[in-house]
Amino acid sequence: MFPPIPVLSKYGISPTHGFLPEVLPLTRLPDPYYNKWEAIAANLQALILSRRLRGVIDRLPVLSTIGLEHDAEWRRAYSLLVFMAHGYIWGGDSPSERLPPAISVPLLEISERLEVPPVATYAGLCLWNFKPLFVDEGIDSLENLATLHTFTGSLDESWFYLVSVAMEARAGPIITLMLTAIAAAREGDTVTVTRCLRGFAERLDDLATLLQRMHENCDPHIFYNRIRPFLAGSKNMAEAGLPNGVLYELDESGRGEYHQYSGGSNAQSSIFQFFDVVLGIEHRPTGEKPGGPETSDAEGRGRAPTPRHNFIMEMRKYMPGSHARFLGDVASVANIREYVETAGQRNKELRVAYDACLSMLRHIRDKHIAIVTRYIVTPSREVRARSRSRSPEVARQKLNIATASRQSQQQPTKTASRGPQGIALDTTSPREKDDKGKDLKGTGGTQLIAFLKQARDETGEPAVEEWTKRFMNRKPRKEGMNDFFLGKEEVPVEQVEVAGLAATWTMEDDYGGICSY
Repeated sequence: MFPPIPVLSKYGISPTHGFLPEVLPLTRLPDPYYNKWEAIAANLQALILSRRLRGVIDRLPVLSTIGLEHDAEWRRAYSLLVFMAHGYIWGGDSPSERLPPAISVPLLEISERLEVPPVATYAGLCLWNFKPLFVDEGIDSLENLATLHTFTGSLDESWFYLVSVAMEARAGPIITLMLTAIAAAREGDTVTVTRCLRGFAERLDDLATLLQRMHENCDPHIFYNRIRPFLAGSKNMAEAGLPNGVLYELDESGRGEYHQYSGGSNAQSSIFQFFDVVLGIEHRPTGEKPGGPETSDAEGRGRAPTPRHNFIMEMRKYMPGSHARFLGDVASVANIREYVETAGQRNKELRVAYDACLSMLRHIRDKHIAIVTRYIVTPSREVRARSRSRSPEVARQKLNIATASRQSQQQPTKTASRGPQGIALDTTSPREKDDKGKDLKGTGGTQLIAFLKQARDETGEPAVEEWTKRFMNRKPRKEGMNDFFLGKEEVPVEQVEVAGLAATWTMEDDYGGICSY
């Protein structure tokens, strides 16, 4: 007996808009009782700029959530409060270790109701933070979208969120399409499965085009230096001044509890995890090869394998609870990969359609790596280069409000010089790292480019056509030897440490990431 195929309405998922809400996000809470929240959010940029946000919030009364009725109102309240919370924490000369009860008390209640952490998540920043300019036009068009809230008031920040919104909307119909394919595979209906896979591949091509538009209106330097800081979480941010995370106060006496959360990340998007689940793509911890030795050795000795930490699975905790449950339930019924491996032996069209989906998804991840390089890696290197031209005293005086570096607890003798953006520049020699830090892991970080490249390569692993496997697993020819045709010698990768959107990451750590498609 097969488990039932998930019904979208049970998870609050739209057959047309996917993980975007079926009811458009509210532009204002209808109850005037919440006008104070609305007023602060409407003036957020000015209050941050004038350094008056903290004073205003400190004088704010604790409002009850009793006036919130429909889900749209709860989502609106959540989005308002997480923008205020991150503005409060990161909108000063130094980060705030506390959230006053006027924010923390209702935010904790609302987060519990919506099954999301009380921090700025992808849902609060993107899924529930948009409006159409014209209600009779589609929300999968960037020309018809606007944000409800931003920290900076910049076009760049709005564009950064809205590209994700448009991609979510364009991808929405894929969910119904692939659930239909799962049902058809159970019935042995190869024609329907092939048709659904072809439609899936075509939609993925649209998503790649939308992702490429990030460059149109989001400047990398504005993103890295002005927008990214406000998206930081409180996890592994000791170097930024949050050694214990953030204290969520419960009353005026200061009583409360410290929490540590990752910040906003595209890895918290449910749609790309749905793609992986439905196509049977498996992701491993960074650096682990297929059929890794840890698992095989453990099984060979007759014991359970070592528990696997996987950043992608960790990010499900930051999705709305119903969305995370949907992914788990889809995983229990996903059968497309197995069906293609069996029925595809007699049907080349089915094999080609499945491999086309893998190829298009891999193409999106290629584009995403290029974007991360331009918006994160390159600016971080520029910051490091600038820091070398400053005296240590001047460099220490400039601390970015939302950057932090990992602390090496295992290497107390290790030294670091601080750059102008609060980035710890590791001065340990490569030989020292090999000798002393071979088994060390980053504190919630990621070996960023390696993480993304591995996720991309894993996308092609289930391919069924031998030529497709070879094509997607091909290695680019390395430049070198100063040959006229081969190009100039390859430049070594600098070991740069910076803080990502979701947590701290470095180019050497084993897991994590700022974003992942």
